[in-house]
Amino acid sequence: MSTNVNRDQFRPEDHPNDHFILTGVVGSYPKPKWLNRAKELYQDPDHSFDEDDYQEAKDDAARLITNEHERAGLDVVVDGEMRRNEMVEFFAHRIEGYEFNGPVKVWGHNYFDKPSVVSEVEYDESWLVDEYEFTAEAADRPVKVPITGPYTLANWSFNEAYDDDDELTLALADLVNEEVEKLVDAGARYIQIDEPALATTPDDHAIVGKALEHIVADIPEEVRIGLHVCYGDYSRIYPEILDYPVDEFDLELANGDYDQLDVFKDPAFTADLALGVTDVHVAEVESVEQIEENIKKGLEVVPPEQLVVSPDCGVKLLPRDVAYGKMANMVEAARNVEADLDEGNIDIERGAPTPADD
Repeated sequence: MSTNVNRDQFRPEDHPNDHFILTGVVGSYPKPKWLNRAKELYQDPDHSFDEDDYQEAKDDAARLITNEHERAGLDVVVDGEMRRNEMVEFFAHRIEGYEFNGPVKVWGHNYFDKPSVVSEVEYDESWLVDEYEFTAEAADRPVKVPITGPYTLANWSFNEAYDDDDELTLALADLVNEEVEKLVDAGARYIQIDEPALATTPDDHAIVGKALEHIVADIPEEVRIGLHVCYGDYSRIYPEILDYPVDEFDLELANGDYDQLDVFKDPAFTADLALGVTDVHVAEVESVEQIEENIKKGLEVVPPEQLVVSPDCGVKLLPRDVAYGKMANMVEAARNVEADLDEGNIDIERGAPTPADD
């Protein structure tokens, strides 16, 4: 049974099992089609759909998706990032010192509105407090707040103002720290730093560690800090990331069929592992039984009290019914694995069922 106080604050009072595997999502979720239509109407100069109308549409979508997460049974919910467009662009619009000069082609026919840092970055007004407060009011369960991390904000921008990206990363980390402090003051107790750029670039784990030190400075211990690192070669950053001042590492492993799982076995994984147990690149709902087997993979790395489960990454590109099905099956699978752990049917060391005659 878990004794992790930082994690157990998110355990529901009516949780059915002695063991507790925390369930959640990484962040993004498919937007209702009518929200995309509302955005088009708002941006159409010939239409009378104004700022208040668009705000109401975003509020409705945030409330709807938050409730959808609760209906799936998730222990911790988000609003599916209904108010956000792209993970760097959203924040760059809110940070003094950034400007936009038009889309940049990134791959195929996909374009990214890559911003430039043209002067010293400064914190102006809160980025996410209103979003958090709305979601917390709409939710009956705890709310997690994802924030794009300073390394990715620097790495995926043109740097025209600082000597190097490391200097820019640390400057941005101080701004993220200000935002986290405001979120904590507003009641947030679970904050996730998204650094998708980390495992794609060799030898930059040191600057990310420094940035995280800046981010968590003066943040109370009861506030859970997670780090999400999707895709990439995890051997480039492990075991160095174990020195990071975070409670949880959220890793994308289902998509690679857990080929990199052994990376985290030696040395021992000392933080909580938020394991991706459904593949967000496949538009099919995995069976409960398949997800149970994926969850047991996590038990090969950490004991149950250090295990958290979620989809591999954001699910915004999936059909909405598929995204919901993956979440609902994931929650059912987690509860089944907990019950098996309670009954002693799982060998923790191997993460495999104990033979029936044992």
